[in-house]
Amino acid sequence: MFASSLLLLLLKACTYIGCNPTIGDVVVDRYSIPILCPREVKSGDYVRYHYNVTFQDGKTFDSSYERGAASVGQTGQGRLIAGIDKGILGMCVNEKRKVTVPPHLAYGSLGAGDVVPPDSTLVFDLMLLDMWNKADLVVTETVSSPRDCKRSVKRTDFVRYHFNGTLLDGTPFDSSYNKGQTHDSLVGEGWLIKGMDEGILGMCVGETRNIIIPPFLAYGEKGSGKEIPSQATLVFNVLLADLHNPKDDITVENQVVPEVCARKSVAGDYMRYHYNGTFLNGVTFDTSYQRNNTYNTYIGMGYVISGMDKGLQGVCIGERRRVTLPPHMAYGEQGAGKDIPGSAVLVFDIHVIDFHNPKDSVEVHVTHKPEVCNLTSDVDDLIHYHYNCSLLDGTRLFSSWKTMQSDYDNLQDTVLGADKVIDGLDEGLRGMCVGERRTVIIPPHLGHGEKGATGVPGSAVLHFELELMDLQKGVPEGYLFVWVEDAPLELFQAMDINQNGEVPIEEFGEFIMLQVAEGKGRMKPGVDPEEIIADMFRNQDRNKDGVIVAEELKLKVEEDKERMHEEL
Repeated sequence: MFASSLLLLLLKACTYIGCNPTIGDVVVDRYSIPILCPREVKSGDYVRYHYNVTFQDGKTFDSSYERGAASVGQTGQGRLIAGIDKGILGMCVNEKRKVTVPPHLAYGSLGAGDVVPPDSTLVFDLMLLDMWNKADLVVTETVSSPRDCKRSVKRTDFVRYHFNGTLLDGTPFDSSYNKGQTHDSLVGEGWLIKGMDEGILGMCVGETRNIIIPPFLAYGEKGSGKEIPSQATLVFNVLLADLHNPKDDITVENQVVPEVCARKSVAGDYMRYHYNGTFLNGVTFDTSYQRNNTYNTYIGMGYVISGMDKGLQGVCIGERRRVTLPPHMAYGEQGAGKDIPGSAVLVFDIHVIDFHNPKDSVEVHVTHKPEVCNLTSDVDDLIHYHYNCSLLDGTRLFSSWKTMQSDYDNLQDTVLGADKVIDGLDEGLRGMCVGERRTVIIPPHLGHGEKGATGVPGSAVLHFELELMDLQKGVPEGYLFVWVEDAPLELFQAMDINQNGEVPIEEFGEFIMLQVAEGKGRMKPGVDPEEIIADMFRNQDRNKDGVIVAEELKLKVEEDKERMHEEL
């Protein structure tokens, strides 16, 4: 008992150190042993091997190499000649050995037809390609895994993965890398071989895993094409690139919401936002930051992919969020161009710059109003004002006030209603008192529109901080002078200061300036008074003789009535 146990130990030790044991009457010469040998052939294992068989004189009578197909058999079940059944035990995959088999463990005294004479000693040169057992399971080994794994593969999930596939002896048979595209499949639905269906379960995106699949969980006796022979164990090195479930909705995370949120976006709003677009493995496929331009679109109206349409609703101006889109809510099985493959999950990190609705009006918020306010700005008034103009994310565009970049004030002036400034600003400056301060939010359709302006992005909502510094009441369009009080009943006599029946330009100008000084009349602001008087005089001096007489003098109101009557 002790002696047999010692022999067994010695034989087992021999297999590891590479000696050439004699097993019964079989002589084994292990002339090439791989450095790594995770498993040795045991009785009951199935083996796939190549061989050359010669007689002792070196003459070859059979070769699997010449037939182009390896031999497959099960050890310990009498399905191999007895000498090989013994001589192949303890072999490692990729090991080469010569096994000398005496006649009584080969074809004996009968031989084998005309090929093997009786009582022939046979020399088998073996190379083991594969081994497996019906009790084998799929073997998985994690090579590397991501730090963060929020989700792992489950049955009915859809996966995209890269792989290198080899036989157990290291012979490559397929690679997704060589094809330049991932392998895409449902899991647990029969799309994959059974062993891969099992081996990929529990993987995280970014994980690399080795998966060893025995033949009966791979392609079995039939093999697959020319590359995968019958009864081949398959070894896959798998990198999981993507993962989703057909029932997935978008997910929103990493939200940073501003403290003040006047309103949240709804379908029909027009939004400007920056984004970084990546796959689940972190690889960037697009970014608006590199183009230095926001992406601008209507939301909730089908102008963008459905997942983004949904993910952009309910956000605040200035909000940041991460939106993950399953492929059926992104670009689907077709993908998009060269950058986005089919069935890709997309991750968008979004920064909402601003949004508005085409129905939005100007928003006015008074921040300071003086206690005394006798006059307010209105159409036709000449005003002087200061302003800061910014985007809604706080980016300063322009300022009339003295700043660190500018050491002088640039006080602005305009005549309201004269189309001198953008419509929204014109509206926002109305109804102000001198000394009043207010903020005004202007949607782009009342600002610089889709095209923008120098320094102003297209479709930008503008934020103005305004202060009214001065106000001069104006006159209606087409007028140079208006009466604040009723005009004198005998206007010509009042104008004819020396009562000689004629009013030259000097006398006319003196009269008009007196009315303005006494607050009875008002000239058009922002225009040289002498130019106004000269224009008014030319209009009244109808015969162009340098003086106005009573018959020529008419108020503009009277002229307008006459003109209207003539047109009728």
